[in-house]
Amino acid sequence: MKKTELIEAMSQATGESQAATARTLEALIDIVSREVGAGREVAITGFGSFKASARAERTGRNPRTGEALTIAASRSVKFVPGAALKGSLNNAEQASSE
Repeated sequence: MKKTELIEAMSQATGESQAATARTLEALIDIVSREVGAGREVAITGFGSFKASARAERTGRNPRTGEALTIAASRSVKFVPGAALKGSLNNAEQASSE
């Protein structure tokens, strides 16, 4: 599902206009980005949590030449799904296998 499809689905589910829904989604994305960027965790009960994660410097390989190279340390975002999200995924898999 792409962002525009998500906005359309959210709009239908809430009865709000697509423009209002788009503003709400953009606000959510901005807030989560700002909070995680500042090193804080954003937890949405039943859905999951977003937090910053540090990656140490490591050695990698150039896939073409096989030459060793150093991959710089970096920060990334880690998403940990909540119990309700995991449960809905497992229930969907069980239903499709029956």
